[in-house]
This record gives sequence, structure tokens and C-alpha cells, in this order.
Amino acid sequence: MFPADPVAWMLIFARISAMLAIFPIFSSSYFPVQIRVALGALLSFLVAATLPPHAVAGLTSSWWGMVSVLATEVGIGLLLGFVSRMVFYALDAAGNIIATEMGLMLAADFNPFSNARTETIGVILNYLAITLFLSTDLHHWAIIAMQRSYVLLPIGGAGLSAGLFVDVVKRTSWIFVLAAQLSAPLIATSFVITLVFSVLGRAVPQMNVFAEHFAFRTMAGLFVFGLTLNLSAQHIMNYLHRLPEDMLRVAQLLGGRA
Repeated sequence: MFPADPVAWMLIFARISAMLAIFPIFSSSYFPVQIRVALGALLSFLVAATLPPHAVAGLTSSWWGMVSVLATEVGIGLLLGFVSRMVFYALDAAGNIIATEMGLMLAADFNPFSNARTETIGVILNYLAITLFLSTDLHHWAIIAMQRSYVLLPIGGAGLSAGLFVDVVKRTSWIFVLAAQLSAPLIATSFVITLVFSVLGRAVPQMNVFAEHFAFRTMAGLFVFGLTLNLSAQHIMNYLHRLPEDMLRVAQLLGGRA
């Protein structure tokens, strides 16, 4: 389709490359930009072959029409990438909460998946999510969802609606739900340790409770974090499995279909 309709290929490339720019793994600083661009070009060729002929007929009759459709496709790709990345935003939030409860606030490290400094616990959770994402072939399902998005949302057919706004806000709230689920055992452990040392501070006034309880919080936090890592992986998988369906649902709402 590329030799016959390079404009359609370019518009497809705009949506796919915009999504890959913030999609988990592909947006990592460890993932070369050249390979990401090449992957976007390859996927655009494959998707273009599945579209009907003259898929962009009438949309690019003028220069401003072309720019408008191109900007729309870039916005669609960014929104789909944002929706697929919500789980990893939740992991960063959970890592910050857990590190605060464990007393590891100063042990921040560079997170290659968000290109920002993140608490070490958050980096561990991100690596766990990436491992689960790749080992269960969800990256293939995400690519299939991207291809199917052109059925629900043709090129240039996007439109904002109240249903889309409500859906995105609801999905954003899942960030806090998942962060609370992952950090709940550590919050409970920190509360129990604080309560115990508060009682000890009353019973033994000579004890420096403020200095002594930090080591116990860190050791108990690491112990509980290791014990609950399998449970955390199950929670993460529950949200990762929704990723292709979430992409298609957002594409459906953008296309004006409830």
C-alpha cells in the first residue's frame, strides 16, 4: 500500500510512533530511538496493508486538512500510550509509598522506564511488571489491539466526548487503587511497628524510640515485601491483562461508539 498511498502510511506512522514514544518498554532510555522509529515504520507498513483502499480520501484535500489529521493521529497515539502506561504510573506511586513506610526515601535510583528518579522499590516493581508483560506475550496483544483500533477508529475519525472523559478519569483512579493494594501490607507493618515502639517508649522512657525503630521498620518492611511479592505480581497481572482491552475501549470512545 505504501507505493500507492504514502499519505495513509504517514498518518498510520504518526499514530503508532506517538504511541511507542510513551508505551512501556519502547519508551525506555535503554531502547534505542532508531529501533523504535524502525519498529513504528514496520508496523505502519503492516497495518497499512490491512486498511481499505482510499482510507484517507477526502481527509487530506488541503494543506491545513493534512496538518489537522496528522495532529489528530498523533494525539490518538499519545492517548493510547498513556492508557497503556497507567499501570506503570501506579507502580511508581506504590514504590514511593512503600519506600516511605520502610524508611528508604533516600535510596532513589534512575528508572529507565520513566526516565526519572524513582525509589528503588518502584524500580523493582517496574522490572517485575516488564518481565510479566513480556513473558505472557502481552506485547503481541498490544500490537494486535493497535491494529484493531483502526477498525473502531478510522484515520481522522476521532472526536472528544463526555464518555471518553469519564472513562479516562476512571482509569486514572485505578492508579491509586493499585498503588494502595500493593503498598497495603507495608503500611500495615509500619503501623504495627510504630504502635509497638510507642508502647515501648511509654514503658521504657530511657529508650530512644525515634532512633531505634527505623532499623526495625526497614528490616520488617523488606521481609514483608519479599513475602508479598508473589501476591503483588498477581495484582499487576490483573491490570496488565486489561491493557489491550483498555486500548480498544478508548479507541471505541474516540470513534464515537459507546
